Amino acid sequence: MKKIPDKEILLFKSCLVSVEYPGIESSTKYVFDKLGIEYIVDDRQSCCTGLGYYYDLFDQFSTTALAARNFAIARQTNHKNIATMCATCYAILKKSCNILNKNDNVRGKINEIFEDSKLGELKYTVDEFDSRNNIFHTAEILFNKADEIEEAPKIDLSQFKVASHHACHYCKVHYKDTIGNLRDPMIIETLAKSCGVETVDWYDYKRTTCGAGFRQRFTNLDLSLSVTTDKLLSLKENNVDILIHMCPNCQMQFDRYQPKIEEMLNTKFNIVHLNISQFIALAFGADPYKVIGVQTHTVPLDPILEKIKLNQTICYERFSGL
Repeated sequence: MKKIPDKEILLFKSCLVSVEYPGIESSTKYVFDKLGIEYIVDDRQSCCTGLGYYYDLFDQFSTTALAARNFAIARQTNHKNIATMCATCYAILKKSCNILNKNDNVRGKINEIFEDSKLGELKYTVDEFDSRNNIFHTAEILFNKADEIEEAPKIDLSQFKVASHHACHYCKVHYKDTIGNLRDPMIIETLAKSCGVETVDWYDYKRTTCGAGFRQRFTNLDLSLSVTTDKLLSLKENNVDILIHMCPNCQMQFDRYQPKIEEMLNTKFNIVHLNISQFIALAFGADPYKVIGVQTHTVPLDPILEKIKLNQTICYERFSGL
């Protein structure tokens, strides 16, 4: 099993997180701080290019060059353990790292560009980063702290039925690095259990994608939403209250389009969508608006917040002494 760090972490900013659900980043920072995880955020960091890459707007060489620049920033700050909040960033950075280490020609051309641009400090040295031991998803960092999460004071969320949606770019791309069983990864379930919540371990369509497929959402919407619908119907059959995500693109697909699908089917799903960091922050008693950012969600979290409001005051008081 790969060694998961709790310090010298560069928290990798995500374009979709920042634009769609900034509460994922603030929740991640909140939980990291509570658990004593040492990290930094660097404003010099650029996008991983994931959206552009999968739309064929960025080629692999440009994506790899930008990754080399981001790796240099991590090296310069002495925070070589990169933790992504987005599964696409995770997959893109790991692939770019492997290319830089294994393809002398690509690495050489990128380093020449840096030298010609008088950015020699960005030069990438072979094996400077390891995709397995330096690049992680934030869920993995939190998974390593499951025991500490379980021991911390928390709001009682056991009244809610919870299920997981594991991002395909986490468990279906670099599958050898997936924590747990790659056919049925339980990383989210383990973290939910640490929060005192039992999950629906299996449901129909659990292993299917969210349906977004990047361009499919815009070029083939009917097919895209049919995949999302199948999963939502299965979750409804299991009386799920909260679906936990680990990718902002998946969260967008379910949260933004659930009302549209409800209208199409003339039904109500009554399912809210949270990133795993948001869910743990909620359990820790974080402010729903200032930290979790529920106001950016399309499906309102009001029913959930209403049911736990009495416990929230207690949890805030218990955490105030930390």
